[in-house]
Amino acid sequence: PGQLSQGTTPGTQARFDDLMNALLAKGKLVWSSPGVQQQMGAKDALVKIKDMSCGLVDTFAYYEKAELEEGFKKTMAFQPRVIKQNRGSAGEGIWLCWLEGKDYCANFGDATLEDDDKIKLMEMNDNHVEFHTVKEFIIFCTDGPTAEGAGTWASSFPGKYLEGGKAQGGQLVDQRLLPRISEGEVRMLMVGDVLQMIVHKKPEGGGLSAVGGNSAYTYYKPGCVEYADLENKFVNEDIPQLMKVLNIENDPLPLLWTGDFIPRDGDEPGTTAYVVGEFNCSCVGISKFQAVCGGEKTLADVPDEDYYEACLLTDLMGLKAVQYLDARDLGRKLN
Repeated sequence: PGQLSQGTTPGTQARFDDLMNALLAKGKLVWSSPGVQQQMGAKDALVKIKDMSCGLVDTFAYYEKAELEEGFKKTMAFQPRVIKQNRGSAGEGIWLCWLEGKDYCANFGDATLEDDDKIKLMEMNDNHVEFHTVKEFIIFCTDGPTAEGAGTWASSFPGKYLEGGKAQGGQLVDQRLLPRISEGEVRMLMVGDVLQMIVHKKPEGGGLSAVGGNSAYTYYKPGCVEYADLENKFVNEDIPQLMKVLNIENDPLPLLWTGDFIPRDGDEPGTTAYVVGEFNCSCVGISKFQAVCGGEKTLADVPDEDYYEACLLTDLMGLKAVQYLDARDLGRKLN
């Protein structure tokens, strides 16, 4: 499902969702259901959790060109931003944005950028940098790189992030750029409501992106001292709250999903807090099998140690699936 928006015929995602919803209507279980994916996996979930401690209060979603133009010109005038498209899985369409040749305003709302103001952009799929005017960036986001007035783009992806409208996943999310993103992101790898692994992904090659294969991975087990506070807060406090906020409290959590966190300075000097950069429940990989993803290799080529670690995850997924089925059957008996 995570790739159905790219390289497929129009309407593929909708057709797939209709098939899954038809199974749900027959009493079958689907993980994750189209409803949960739309509520949890879409980037505007970050807007819905913005008032939680794991969110950023200055998070905005744009579904129309006029919204993007008005909102981005105001947020970009105040501080560096991250603009995130809803589609994609390897950092394409995620842009780090800095104002170029002009000072930021002192307070949010004090100023609004003009069309010809200049910005520096870095796309997180490959960390390449481009310089454009505000107008060129907005045109690229809405109409693509070949549209009149878009300028010349080095990005290998087509923009048009609002295409199809909200109903078809056309949206952009606007958040402040957290400078400690250079330290990497912390991925909480979840099987339902169970934390299976913690992965620290640190950017390599001097870039700021920890996605798209541009990072070094360090793996930690649940209960590790390095992320004990984050684990406790996310698993025991945040997940029950976010299920209510996202309106999925009556649905099973995805069988395999992640909460990806970015560090920021905490409220107390010398402390670190973490905010969610995204939830991923549609195209999560099994990292220890990554070496044989595509190409001619098979699972037989996976080193024994990696194979063992990967099976711990897949076995837990199977166990959780059985638990979900048992819970459904128990509910039928009670009703």
